[in-house]
Amino acid sequence: MAIRVPRVLQSSKQILRQAKMLSSSSSSSSYLEVPKGYLAVYVGERKMKRFVVPISYLNQPSFQDLLRRAEEEFGFDHPMGGLTIPCSEEIFIDLASRLN
Repeated sequence: MAIRVPRVLQSSKQILRQAKMLSSSSSSSSYLEVPKGYLAVYVGERKMKRFVVPISYLNQPSFQDLLRRAEEEFGFDHPMGGLTIPCSEEIFIDLASRLN
């Protein structure tokens, strides 16, 4: 059983870098913009953090499972203005790194 820590860390760093780039935008309107082919998701159990992920994730069974959990917990009314996913940041980053 091998552990691929470098690949997971590299993908995680890429996801976090994208989130930081979006959060460091000078104007709030540019922060809310999502590039074509991506969608914004809010992840967290208490404090929500915004991630921008490719729409190709929507075809992945593991991401679809998270979406079902989000629907059960929040329904289709998302107070953050985007898709809210009820899991820890660590779990989401791990999943996203495996999907890349």
